[in-house]
Amino acid sequence: MSDAPFLVYARAANGVIGRDGTLPWHIPADLKHFKALTMGRPMIMGRKTFDSLPGLLPGRRHIVLTRQGDWQARGAERAATAEEALEIAGKDAAVIGGADIFALFMPLATRVEITQIHADYEGDVVMPPLGPEWNLTATQEHQGDPAFSFQTWVRA
Repeated sequence: MSDAPFLVYARAANGVIGRDGTLPWHIPADLKHFKALTMGRPMIMGRKTFDSLPGLLPGRRHIVLTRQGDWQARGAERAATAEEALEIAGKDAAVIGGADIFALFMPLATRVEITQIHADYEGDVVMPPLGPEWNLTATQEHQGDPAFSFQTWVRA
């Protein structure tokens, strides 16, 4: 286990990670991969990402970072700052979105798990490519429509 949080997201070839509060694709293997990466770990997310979930995801703590001081939801823990979210989460937290939350935690992360989709999608939320401080350490290609790869990136 690491003390640093890690990021988990799926990204289209053109950088899109979301559209209208949902994923613009349905890839069952990606959902299984996400479950395997996050099971048993605290997940840190923004309120919109929490609202996009089909419900509480079993076996994982839901820590929601929001500026809304009165926000609450059954089964979720509220944090007002990234520091508070990390304090609540403890070690090895998975940061699961959205883009503003990823930007906040990117400087703290030592690992990023990306499902890189090898197709463009229309959307309204975009993640830029990782910078030169990141090294691709593992990749697993998957054929299909669309084709995609599971990638592990580690800070150099």
